[in-house]
Amino acid sequence: MLIYSMSVSVDGFIADRDGGFGWTGPSDELFQHQLEQVAALGAYLLGRRLYETMRVWDTEPALRATESGAEFAEIWSALPKIVFSRTLTAVEGNARLATAPLAEEAAAAAATRGQVVSIGGATLAAEAIRLDLVDELRMVRDPVLVGGGTPYFPAVDRVLPLELLEARTFGSGAVYERYRRIR
Repeated sequence: MLIYSMSVSVDGFIADRDGGFGWTGPSDELFQHQLEQVAALGAYLLGRRLYETMRVWDTEPALRATESGAEFAEIWSALPKIVFSRTLTAVEGNARLATAPLAEEAAAAAATRGQVVSIGGATLAAEAIRLDLVDELRMVRDPVLVGGGTPYFPAVDRVLPLELLEARTFGSGAVYERYRRIR
């Protein structure tokens, strides 16, 4: 199963006009939820920008200063990652560069691991949605309007029916939504 999971503003953006996402800083409760979500993954497909953003969990000791930070860093570092990039020639940690098209890499990751595989990065996830590879959409809607930036959803050329599987409101006001793609 392939999921697309990101934090998003109420108006549907994962980053603002300047590429910032500081407004997504999770509460302790939400961070624990995200930690549990990542711990259940078998692999992660990601684009270059998300790979570079998340590298700090492998390289920045200060992020391990708290118990939950250390736990997330351990889980993230151990998670196999497949990076899609037209510019990188090498990646570090438990990551490798994709060598096959997205559909093939996603199928191989799911078959090899037998667990949920997540995809992240707006451009890469948009391609997966257009190819109808994504089985679930998981988003944490942060209570903020940013007015523009990088959209969570790509433009699609047909209606893609969804079924709400789960919704949860956190004390911070953020709302977790989980949808299954109806085929």
